Amino acid sequence: MNIEHLKLFVRLAATNNISQAGAELGLSPAVSSAHISKLENSLGVRLVHRSTRKVSLTEEGQAFLPHAEEVLSSVDAARAAVGAGKASPSGTLRVTAPASFGRMHLVPALKGFQEKYPDLSIDLRLTDTIIDMVEGGFDIAIRDSALKDSSLIARNLAPDRRIICASPEYLEKHGAPQTPDDLYQHNCVHLVGLDSWTFDTPNGHKVIKAQGKLRTDHGEAVRDACASGMGITLCATWIVYEHLKRGEIVPVLTDYPLVSDAAIWAVYPSSRLLAPKVRAFIDYFAEYYGNPPYWDQDLENKDL
Repeated sequence: MNIEHLKLFVRLAATNNISQAGAELGLSPAVSSAHISKLENSLGVRLVHRSTRKVSLTEEGQAFLPHAEEVLSSVDAARAAVGAGKASPSGTLRVTAPASFGRMHLVPALKGFQEKYPDLSIDLRLTDTIIDMVEGGFDIAIRDSALKDSSLIARNLAPDRRIICASPEYLEKHGAPQTPDDLYQHNCVHLVGLDSWTFDTPNGHKVIKAQGKLRTDHGEAVRDACASGMGITLCATWIVYEHLKRGEIVPVLTDYPLVSDAAIWAVYPSSRLLAPKVRAFIDYFAEYYGNPPYWDQDLENKDL
């Protein structure tokens, strides 16, 4: 049984398109079709239904798929084990991440990562849309929201600390809120889908529905609007830490911390064996971010 044929079959199962699956592996449509036929002949069963536009797995193909995925994971692990662990991860690592976090905290670290693993190529896609990892053929997704897909495994890379903040200009003009309820008297800038802010108060949790004249779907836009004096906002420290250092944004309501279990997660498809390239990425970035992460280290001695 040919390993390359198995790789093509697994990608075909995700894309339902022989040409697309082959193109991802550098194969022509004719060669891709021939590879699938050879795999079927070696097994003595038909694995896919072919049509003019797409293919789908037969019942036998569906049964064979998890075994093919397990074989490929085993091969990756076996190759890494050769030479008592001296083998370096190789191939292409496909990663997707939120646009702002990826630009600020993935891209600057990639040079060091690739210097450590020179045989690895990175295919990085930055998008704020939650995509289907399997269908997209991604090895890792960086996410800052709770894991909802039980077929995936998540590794905590770093905490995702949130604070309420404003610019000195805004506070000088409008005053600082003293309690969460005071926010109803202020203009709040908020991220779409994140307008309910929960505070820990002496009387229990208090939920404030943020109200204001600006909301947007981009975290950096929220931060920049806050820095320009447009209102009070909720921000993750990883996106605002440099502005806090420079004093362009300051924390407010520090006596009422936000209630949040948010974190930065590395998510990957469930498997009994973790591919060496995935493990290398997760271990590298967990160490790179640190504990506490570098964006929080200068804030530890401040009243946040």
